[in-house]
Amino acid sequence: MTQYKFLTGPDDSTFCARVTEFLNNGWKLYGNPTMSFDGKMIIAGQAIIKEEADKSEACCLK
Repeated sequence: MTQYKFLTGPDDSTFCARVTEFLNNGWKLYGNPTMSFDGKMIIAGQAIIKEEADKSEACCLK
């Protein structure tokens, strides 16, 4: 089972630290980062994924 998240936030050190924390916890980057300008600040976005065993089938594996 693949989990998917899309992280967004101002393009600053807090956003970078958040992405780094997910990467250190087993998540992987998915695709390219994106950036947008809302008229006041740059907003960054990054998709991340994590592969996990399907828990509904785990009981039946032998």
